[in-house]
Amino acid sequence: MAKGSKHDNARTLPRVTVIEVTGLDPDGEALGAPVNWEHKQDPPKIIVTDKGSRAANLGAGDRVLAELTEQDDGLYIAQIMRRLPKAPSHIIGIYEEGDGVPRIRPTDKKAKNDFIVRAKNANGATPGSLVLAQPISRRQKRLGLPEAKVIEVIGDMNAPKAVSLIAITTHDIPVDFSDAALEVAETAEPPPADDPARVNLRDLALVTIDGADARDFDDAVHAEADDDPSNKGGWKLTVAIADVSHYVRKGSALDDDAWERGNSVYFPDRVVPMLPERLSNDLCSLRPDGDRPCLAARMVIDKNGRLLKHRFERAWMRSHARLTYEEAQAAKGGKPSSQLEPLMETVIEPLYAAYAALIKNRQERGTLDLDIPEPQIVFDKNDRIKEVVTRPRLDSHRLIEEFMITANVAAAEALDKAQQPALYRVHDSPDKDRINGLSDILKGMDIMLAKGQVIKPSHLAQVIHQVEGHDDQRLIHQLILRAQAQARYGPSCTGHFGLALRHYGHFTSPIRRYADLVVHRALIDLFKLGDSGYAERDAQALDETGQHISGTERKAIAAERSANDRYMALFLSKQVGETKTGRISGVGKFGLFVTLDDTGADGLIPMRSLPDDYYIHDEPTHTLVGRRWGRQFRMGETIVVTITSTDPLTGLIDLALHDSSPEKFGKARDERPGGKSGRGRPKGGKSFRKGPGGKKGPKRNHKGKGTTPRKRR
Repeated sequence: MAKGSKHDNARTLPRVTVIEVTGLDPDGEALGAPVNWEHKQDPPKIIVTDKGSRAANLGAGDRVLAELTEQDDGLYIAQIMRRLPKAPSHIIGIYEEGDGVPRIRPTDKKAKNDFIVRAKNANGATPGSLVLAQPISRRQKRLGLPEAKVIEVIGDMNAPKAVSLIAITTHDIPVDFSDAALEVAETAEPPPADDPARVNLRDLALVTIDGADARDFDDAVHAEADDDPSNKGGWKLTVAIADVSHYVRKGSALDDDAWERGNSVYFPDRVVPMLPERLSNDLCSLRPDGDRPCLAARMVIDKNGRLLKHRFERAWMRSHARLTYEEAQAAKGGKPSSQLEPLMETVIEPLYAAYAALIKNRQERGTLDLDIPEPQIVFDKNDRIKEVVTRPRLDSHRLIEEFMITANVAAAEALDKAQQPALYRVHDSPDKDRINGLSDILKGMDIMLAKGQVIKPSHLAQVIHQVEGHDDQRLIHQLILRAQAQARYGPSCTGHFGLALRHYGHFTSPIRRYADLVVHRALIDLFKLGDSGYAERDAQALDETGQHISGTERKAIAAERSANDRYMALFLSKQVGETKTGRISGVGKFGLFVTLDDTGADGLIPMRSLPDDYYIHDEPTHTLVGRRWGRQFRMGETIVVTITSTDPLTGLIDLALHDSSPEKFGKARDERPGGKSGRGRPKGGKSFRKGPGGKKGPKRNHKGKGTTPRKRR
């Protein structure tokens, strides 16, 4: 009998298989078991001996694709071919009873299978319920599907916070803190009031400016005219940041949990914090109800906003006012609130005057000032969607942003000059191919961006200035954003392309970003400001930490975006059949992506629903051209669409052209690609037959190119 046939001994394993790590042996080597083991007896023992980077830090639940070698004693040695994504600890989906067999259909578009649910594990779920469940076994059971048990019945998609829970579960966002971390947070105490390492800034008129619904206030600002005669027109700035490093000590359970999270995650209806509420909303929140320990950046700028000098102090402060963006802006406009009337001359006017100087410096550097409207989902008192509006962008928002950027620059300069090991915010120059692609698109809009040159921020800033007031301004801003490299964290100070800065690091938000906490510890260690918990071993692990928190940031962005997509689909589900205006924001082989004007939601016009024709995708110009009738669909074009369907489970929105007549999109035959015959094809174009019996293009399985990532400086 041939070895490897289905009649072989049940304990025989295939040469290549997927292994799930079950634990470690006494020698520290990983033990594993085959994922799809369908026999009654236990599987043979597998030892993972690969000592390369692929085997580093393997733990229970990790999966690998491995090549197995059987030993004489029946033991298997596994050589890792590649690591696989870790199986989720929880799933969220719709409970159904198809064919009389209860199952859960996951909301995750990447899920490869449903989960069987036995009656004893249904936990009261009824057909159509949105449920949170836990896999019992990932080995295939009945119907070839794994089993799961229902942990919680959420209700339906309209249940308060259901959408964000889907995003949290799908993207494996840590929610619960360990008991040890919570104990550290609950027993934490502020430093002594007479701490000799701290200066007294209680009398400095520091204020916080945040959103009306903000609960954590980790930065406060102050400005006053510089009295140095050599710096006429200059300003002295103070940015005070909550001293999180006093409470979160390196190596503590609290620090371990914060490192794992990497950052807070913000959804329209909730926040998953990096730190427990005892810290984020109390001890580390710079509220005006008491003294708070802080780390302050004391800076001096000239009249043109250039940073001249800076120092860092560990201090005590007391916020003199908790302001909202709208309140600060109204005061600047001559309508101060009762709390701001006595603070106009000492607080508001100096802040805005210093901000004007910082804006001069921003413009001089050639910063990419991208103005991309951000949709805001508004809820009623019952946590149901009330409306979708465009988030306002006020000068008060920009003021805080410029003060924070200046403090971030000061921190990076100080650390880099002293060669102190730390983490920096790195934003590399755009990839050459991306810039060439952007140049091709802009050329089709009669906007020039020369190819082949060493791209500088000022080149793109010129494009931004050139398209101000242009019909395609919003689209061009989005295209420039998409052309950028992805920002990350690393131990080398290589600068920030988008901000046109040589030195840049994150210093201003240690409550919600672990990178800022690392920078605080490094500054405290550098300037001998007390005990920060910083150690030599931390410096040696900076590269690993940078890669880890860059990954958690990307995961947070994906989770936030998926929640917004689902909320948009849920909001528009009551508007199916209605017509909307929008712009084509992406052209692909599966159709047209359209951003709706009123909500900023992104939908797809599938290739199958376009007017009957043989479509050619002209990639350089991002255009779909109908070869027979000459219809053209170009990125940036304004069109009218009808909402045909929405799926809140996945966040997908399908659209159709409201008017697809030849008179609307057709061209004269001699204007079509290839001349009168219409049989030509633009250089580099790809054809997609659409019509009765024709190919419809690949099925869409993700959201594609119509999305705008949230800006993260």
